[in-house]
Amino acid sequence: VCLTCCSRDAMVKIDQICHKNSVKFFTGDVFGYHGYMFADLGDHEFVEEKTKVTKVSPGVEDGPDAKKAKLDSSETTMVKKVSGKPPPETSETRSASRGEKAKAALKRTAPDYFLLQ
Repeated sequence: VCLTCCSRDAMVKIDQICHKNSVKFFTGDVFGYHGYMFADLGDHEFVEEKTKVTKVSPGVEDGPDAKKAKLDSSETTMVKKVSGKPPPETSETRSASRGEKAKAALKRTAPDYFLLQ
């Protein structure tokens, strides 16, 4: 479900319905130079390609770069991962209940966040 130009209450309600029924949900909007995007993918499975890291054997190279690990771009492995995020009202409730950590995070929050709210 893709949603735009709706009230926050409507977005949360539709997201709850989608989350409960395992339907992927995307929402976003733009207000001049400011905008937002939220995606609730539920339990989302994906594959990530990782480049193999090889270490240089001692004695092959001299100098300060000899001890650094090098990336071998010819060898890659595929790693399957699962990602899951809670719906937005759950994460807001959780962050509000953390006390001092929530206050510190609030100080680091960009003013644009409150503008969009």
